[in-house]
Amino acid sequence: MQKQLTLKKCFTVKGKGLHTGLFITATFNPAPDNFGYKIQRTDIEGQPIIDCIAENVADTQRGTVLIKDNIRVSTVEHAMAALYASGIDNCLIQVDGPEIPILDGSAIVFFNEIHNAGIVEQSSNKDFYVVKHKMVVNGEHGESLIIVPDDDFCVNTMISFESKVLASQFATMDSISDFGKEIASARTFVFVREIEPLLNAGLIKGGDLDNAIVVYENQLPQERYDKLADTIGIPHKDATQLGYINNKPLTWPNEPARHKLLDIVGDLALVGKPIKGRLIATKPGHTINNKFARLIRKDIRRHEVQCPSYDPNEEPVLDINRIKELLPHRYPMLLVDKIISIDENTIVGVKNVTGNEPFFIGHFPKEPVMPGVLQIEAMAQAGGLLVLNSVEDPANWSTYFMKIDGVKFRKKVVPGDTLIFKVKLLEPVRRGISSMKGYIFVGDTLVCEAEFTAKMAKKEEN
Repeated sequence: MQKQLTLKKCFTVKGKGLHTGLFITATFNPAPDNFGYKIQRTDIEGQPIIDCIAENVADTQRGTVLIKDNIRVSTVEHAMAALYASGIDNCLIQVDGPEIPILDGSAIVFFNEIHNAGIVEQSSNKDFYVVKHKMVVNGEHGESLIIVPDDDFCVNTMISFESKVLASQFATMDSISDFGKEIASARTFVFVREIEPLLNAGLIKGGDLDNAIVVYENQLPQERYDKLADTIGIPHKDATQLGYINNKPLTWPNEPARHKLLDIVGDLALVGKPIKGRLIATKPGHTINNKFARLIRKDIRRHEVQCPSYDPNEEPVLDINRIKELLPHRYPMLLVDKIISIDENTIVGVKNVTGNEPFFIGHFPKEPVMPGVLQIEAMAQAGGLLVLNSVEDPANWSTYFMKIDGVKFRKKVVPGDTLIFKVKLLEPVRRGISSMKGYIFVGDTLVCEAEFTAKMAKKEEN
């Protein structure tokens, strides 16, 4: 299983804030396992910290704004996109102002600095949100986001504007590993017709041709065009010449579409888990991106824990013969067929329930149902294999369960079901005592869960 990642060392970026125009310093720091992304306002008394999650997004007018307890940080999406695409799971960003520096209007500086600083593995496993079924969010103006199952995080984006210069464009990212080369350098863009309203709203005070592409698609009178140029600090140009206004040529003909894709990555980073799924985005924007991120987080809370991925074609980590070497159980009480994943904290196992199971003879002849006590026993056996994995000579140890709490049966188990067990340690093993939480899934459905306490003992001591 893939491990969580954090920065090897700190790095700092400095620059103007897009909306405030303030000179801002942001420092990106390593963070411990399961920390997530957090932003700390070092310029405010008490240095409050904001969790970078979709529920804390309170404004999407021209960027993604996080707010908690009236403390805000704006324009977080480019930094979030760079962290997410680099595989970083845990990072503390310290910023001395109300927004993240805009830099060149893309994510490339953040992305390069992350890789210059280095990336290190942590002890905990990554917790992916695996898309199991189609999910759709629609907006009020033809915008939509659709996600379907996939083995990677992929995005197809289409943008469309009523513009002579920028009408329709498409951009695709077939793998998150393509982000650095294909997406990270795409700069933000703004239409000339949007500039005055944004300025009147107190925004884009730090915007210029070094950090944004300006789209000029409707001819203005020369006098008005010159006045607008003076307002935003750009040279006077011929008002009859429509097109892109920028200091640096477009990196790609579809750079605006690629930037919209970049924004999607940054906004969905606020889900809090890396995603495995293919997203099809039509006319995306920060508002619908955040709505979609909230939907995913709601789905995560509803299911609490996802069923691990199971490919029956893959070789098991422990087959039935190795399991017999480690566990004393035998037919008809050996209830784990194979282990497909194991590390120091989590184990995933499989049990195929057939119509020939001996317990179905009496439970019940006309309506065979796997007894709940045997479901718990199966989880317990998987948990036993997990704790045995922590000792050098597991064949010389046995596990004895001392306590079982919080048992919930959510759906009956019947012949033909394939049980997927996921058991994880709640805390490190101390003095041979371990606490675990176990789940059983059939398909994507959670059918049983329980907490266990177990004790390990040398076989010679029994």
